Amino acid sequence: MANSVTKRSITQETADRLIEAASAKAAEMGVPMVISVVDESGILKAFRRMDGAALLSVDLATNKAYTAVSFGMPSHGWHEFIKNDPPLLHGIVHTPRLVVFGGGYPITEDDHVIGGIGVSGGHYEQDMQVAEAGLAAL
Repeated sequence: MANSVTKRSITQETADRLIEAASAKAAEMGVPMVISVVDESGILKAFRRMDGAALLSVDLATNKAYTAVSFGMPSHGWHEFIKNDPPLLHGIVHTPRLVVFGGGYPITEDDHVIGGIGVSGGHYEQDMQVAEAGLAAL
């Protein structure tokens, strides 16, 4: 029986590529954004706060990435998961770093979660578009 596990993690080069692609999409949209990429453990790997991006977006972007990597599902998936379950709805939303609206996605490779990307700065639908542009750079 093994006493350890092997985990896959996003490379710095890949994290930087996602940041660049997401930033380009945000610039194209004309919305200053914050983009965070975390590794498989939710630790910040790459980060960009575009000029003019809101201060609150710094924590939101990083927490969206953390939320996505923590359960391997997009942050917007949480709303659907909890909306009809009152105890969960009123309890889980008090969990530190959990974000239940769009802009956070797990980053996967061969069915393994290797990181997460989170974007904040616009309406959550805009954040989702920017994050998806980042993921398209994979």
